[in-house]
Amino acid sequence: MKRNHFIKTLLSIPLTAASMKLNELNKMTESLSSTERMPVLFLGHGSPMNAIEENEFVKSFRSLGQTITKPNAILCVSAHWETRGTFVTAMEKPKTIHDFGGFPQELFDVQYPAPGSPDLAREIKSLIKKTEVGLDDKWGLDHGAWSVVKHMYPNADVPVIQLSLDYTQTPQHHYELAKELKSLRKKGVLVIGSGNMVHNLGLVAWDRLNQQYAFDWATEANEKMKKHIISGDHQKLINFRSEGKAFDLAIPTAEHYLPLIYILAMQEESEKVSLFNDKAVAGSLTMTSVKIG
Repeated sequence: MKRNHFIKTLLSIPLTAASMKLNELNKMTESLSSTERMPVLFLGHGSPMNAIEENEFVKSFRSLGQTITKPNAILCVSAHWETRGTFVTAMEKPKTIHDFGGFPQELFDVQYPAPGSPDLAREIKSLIKKTEVGLDDKWGLDHGAWSVVKHMYPNADVPVIQLSLDYTQTPQHHYELAKELKSLRKKGVLVIGSGNMVHNLGLVAWDRLNQQYAFDWATEANEKMKKHIISGDHQKLINFRSEGKAFDLAIPTAEHYLPLIYILAMQEESEKVSLFNDKAVAGSLTMTSVKIG
């Protein structure tokens, strides 16, 4: 073989390999190309029955899906996936998890077969520097995710993944971690926090379960939360244990509240904030939801 021909042949090998790698990378990032900045949402999900009932709350979820730009993917931070450490679902086909009891069979029959996105899961793992993120292949979509997303995208044609809540960490930690994911908003990823700002199941007024009704302390906490959200005073919301008795009653445990902290962390300066579904049910639950952007 002539020397020049040998050199050309030798050089073509790494170039071909590099081209193959580049093509693979392009395929991975094609669905997450740059977009206009997506909004971020905190959705008060309330009772699992909202998944199959028709009411003003689910009508608002449906309207959101029809009015905002259809996302390339959804990242959901749900109150119902607490873990030691931080994990992100990384399977191709997440299962529909029925993580509740005592409801009609009709609710257990619901399936939401949205695809997952292992590529997005790996990107999230690489974006988060604050802690090690594990790639999960066992969880799926719990009702904090599918019970609201199914109204927004009933065809289950948008990939959905979940990020867990590390119950060993502080609200400040969660806020700072969420900030590391801001860039996803410009890649067509809709970030949804699913929980309830006021959520005390121990004090539910069972005789008013299906009524719009709030105890005085629930109203007080909800009004203060909304004031801080609108004014952009995130630190008071992060340090919610310093906000008095009404907050202590509204947030006996933090898992339903923390998804709000994730959404607030992704807010850009001077970005528009709007509230909807601002109603209380059964005395000690609020459905108040937030849209940023």
